[in-house]
Amino acid sequence: MIKHINDSRYKALIDWLKAARKEQGLTVRDLGELLGEPHQFVVRIETCERKLNVFEYVQYCEALKLDTSVGLSKLKELSFISRA
Repeated sequence: MIKHINDSRYKALIDWLKAARKEQGLTVRDLGELLGEPHQFVVRIETCERKLNVFEYVQYCEALKLDTSVGLSKLKELSFISRA
């Protein structure tokens, strides 16, 4: 079970979200506006200073027009690899 924010699997998930934001040409301010949050919220998520809960993850994905199951599949795959 991922218990802390510094887990490499969690970091990989956040990197996926950050890459999607950048690929879409969105700044942290742009994404913050889409989420209805200050840009510092996005910065703290992307620098792993703050952990996303499941509801926030869904909203983050919706704002970026991402399929939530893709990120969860990546997380599941990384969890399997780390056990091997």
